Amino acid sequence: MNHLLTFTGPRTSPPPPMTSRQRFLDACHCLPTDRPPIWMMRQAGRCLPEYRALKQSYSFLELVRTPELACEVTLQPIRRFGFDAAILFSDILVVPEAMGQGYHFRETGGIAMDFALNDADAIRRLEPSAIEDRLDYVSKALALIRPQLGGQTALLGFAGSPWTLANFMLEGGSSKHPSRALELLREAPATFRLLFEKLTLAITRFLDQQIAAGVDAVQIFDSHGGLLPPELFGEGSGRWMREIIAGLQKKVPVIVFSKGTRSWKPLLELGASVISLDPKLHLSEIRRIFPGHVGIQGNLAPELLLHLSPDELRAATRDLLERMRGRPGYLFNLGHGVPPAAPLENIGSVVDTVRRFQ
Repeated sequence: MNHLLTFTGPRTSPPPPMTSRQRFLDACHCLPTDRPPIWMMRQAGRCLPEYRALKQSYSFLELVRTPELACEVTLQPIRRFGFDAAILFSDILVVPEAMGQGYHFRETGGIAMDFALNDADAIRRLEPSAIEDRLDYVSKALALIRPQLGGQTALLGFAGSPWTLANFMLEGGSSKHPSRALELLREAPATFRLLFEKLTLAITRFLDQQIAAGVDAVQIFDSHGGLLPPELFGEGSGRWMREIIAGLQKKVPVIVFSKGTRSWKPLLELGASVISLDPKLHLSEIRRIFPGHVGIQGNLAPELLLHLSPDELRAATRDLLERMRGRPGYLFNLGHGVPPAAPLENIGSVVDTVRRFQ
């Protein structure tokens, strides 16, 4: 009696699940992932009770400048929520400080630079050449963080954009209505270029320093981008970010976040791997317009973490995920940073919804 044998070939094991780090990096390169990666701007800090406990013993600047403390604060949200990426706990103003313009916090709130850049001579005195030495504590913090992530979670570095830093430096600190950078751009272009060339060099070197210390990607925070009229965005901010990205030579993916910039066209000209979107931009439209090789990050409105219930947040999160379903290169994030008063259960409901998305 003949028996018909069916050869099914060697048995193969299912592929191992993606690590958070691989998921994040594949999304940055617009490769398919099992689900979108998630992290949140300002995920480390004021919303976490463990951070507030540290703040009872240390100032913000002590946390930033002490590698062991910066490492601890960076890891706190990873332990609690299991985000796919950790972002270095630091501050965008460490760059002007390393150039010779220090900063501190006002007792009444907000940031004060040690002095304002009131003339071209003050700008000439800024020194970008000592960036690496003066920010060595950042490299030391990253060296402590990486082993703790065990190759499982991505590590992000960052810096402020030249335009954003210039607004603090020229105003002498935080301001509700900054105007001096825009005035300088319009009325003294040579002085404007002097400042922005120095900032571009310093930021490029600082990001390169973080890359050398082992970060997987970097983000440029153009937090004041929305202050520029659309016709001046290219000259005031875009061209300088483009120079920084080109200077990094594609060593790691670069994410750009330009807050309040509602026009997507100039953002696509920067050469960034991923564009992080203001919450006012609609993902469905962006998906239709953006080329497939550019990643899209965002853009749940941060205030929803304050005003919606966990169930309502799950629905809002699923809505964004469905809009981007099947689009390689999507990274879930907020449209800006986590509000300090965001309930932890609300953050957890968003993270859990993204994790379960199939």
